[in-house]
Amino acid sequence: MISITIICKNEENNIEECIKSALWADEIIVVDSYSTDKTVEIAKKFTDKIYQNGWKGFAEQRNFALSKTTKEWIMPLDADERCSPELKEEIIKIISGTDIEESGFRIPRKSFILYKWVKHCGWYPGYQLRLFRSDKVKVTERLVHEGYEVEGKIGFLKNDILHYTINSISEYILKINQYSSLQAIEKADKKIVKLSDLFFRPIAAFLQQFIFKKGFLDGVYGLMVTNFDIMTNMLTYMKMWEIQHTQKTDNKKQKTNN
Repeated sequence: MISITIICKNEENNIEECIKSALWADEIIVVDSYSTDKTVEIAKKFTDKIYQNGWKGFAEQRNFALSKTTKEWIMPLDADERCSPELKEEIIKIISGTDIEESGFRIPRKSFILYKWVKHCGWYPGYQLRLFRSDKVKVTERLVHEGYEVEGKIGFLKNDILHYTINSISEYILKINQYSSLQAIEKADKKIVKLSDLFFRPIAAFLQQFIFKKGFLDGVYGLMVTNFDIMTNMLTYMKMWEIQHTQKTDNKKQKTNN
């Protein structure tokens, strides 16, 4: 009745625990982007439905994974996520019922930094649309922070996806660099970056995360989350400025040459 999909690349530290949390599903589909570590070797211990697909972006990978599913219901997981035992029982109970009105369900996600649950900063409950009928879903076409759109009524579940998002500061810095680059490409044609953006946006991000969303209640962990958000914000707008400045310079060169 349910397919669980996992897209991944070089996730040997996460993939086993992720798959183990999904072993109750009727099928587990792993879409790998030609990992150079032991990700595929580990995944083969638990499922034979492993597919290789060259990386063309998050949305493309999620669409590819959806195309390989064969069950009525689908639940995507990222490699750094786990389906909690309580969530498993809740999902089984729901999809085993009759006359289900909903086409999809939003699930609360409990996120951890260095294995500490961050309750504030806007991180929890952080509802994710992660359970849906296979014939009612499509992937939003975005470079980053892509998601799912479901046709029909959306419900809410009570139990959590566990998200071990930051297990290493240095590794997360690499993610920030990647995500900020993708965000900058998406936004560069939509907003002209000004000096005020580079100056005020980091300040606004601090006030939003640490004060208004009560990140201070999570202590040093809340401060780290806030700092990561500030870094992502700053890098995104600096990269947007770089793109726009480069385009402007190239246009001037072309006019001069003509």
